[in-house]
Amino acid sequence: QVQLVESGGGLVQPGGSLRLSCAASGNIFSIYAMNWYRQAPGKQRELVASITSGGSTNYADSVKGRFTISRDNAKHTVYLQMNSLKPEATAIYYCEAERVVVTGLFTPYDYWGQGTQVTGSS
Repeated sequence: QVQLVESGGGLVQPGGSLRLSCAASGNIFSIYAMNWYRQAPGKQRELVASITSGGSTNYADSVKGRFTISRDNAKHTVYLQMNSLKPEATAIYYCEAERVVVTGLFTPYDYWGQGTQVTGSS
């Protein structure tokens, strides 16, 4: 079984920074993409940033230039460096591992973490 564990959330003042981490564990052979989503109170979950195993990245327009996604393929870990945070960044941030292939199996699956809370003070 594959598990994803996020960490690094917390309370941050406007303009501050946080670094989120998400580590995938299990008998993992490969992960195609690792993604960060967020869900603010009363809103739908939205994609914040994604990174493929080859290093290609994609960002939501609202975070371009302020957030940076990176990945350690050997550790199956993805990071999200968030700078110049705004109060509206308050949300639960979820990590997704997309198209995970477990050693010995051939069908890829997607997995989600439990989320980590980020609260921007105003």
